[in-house]
Amino acid sequence: MTQQENGSSGQDVRHFRVQDRVRWSDVDASGIILWSAYTRLVELAETELFRAAGFPYATLWDRLDIWLPRVQFHLDYRSPARLDDLLDTEIRVARIGRSSIRFEFAVSKAGAEVVAEGYLVIVAISRADGRSVEVPKPLAQALAPYRNDT
Repeated sequence: MTQQENGSSGQDVRHFRVQDRVRWSDVDASGIILWSAYTRLVELAETELFRAAGFPYATLWDRLDIWLPRVQFHLDYRSPARLDDLLDTEIRVARIGRSSIRFEFAVSKAGAEVVAEGYLVIVAISRADGRSVEVPKPLAQALAPYRNDT
């Protein structure tokens, strides 16, 4: 896996991109990617985005005393990806609400044809009682460079 923050090459900083190949465990008998593999690719991009923003998941929960469960995942297929294709997964923060964060993503074949796109919504909840809480300001500020509405 390689990662590239668009801002490093003078491009728009609001998107974050990771690359990974379609693996054997990602495909069906015909060699076409399974829908469940997209959850892996998007989770990889989300995890690396948080790491780039200074909040790696290994420390995020303790530092902010929250959990960030995924509450929605929407995926639109555009064309098939196949075994060993090199895929770019680009993710950006579409919206930060009171307690939720919506990410939009696109998966493409090595920067070209989009094979799938969609969105993911996570919600900040208290680790103590599981109730929704405001997105912590330090997290919202750290994600600001990746927002498409700023």
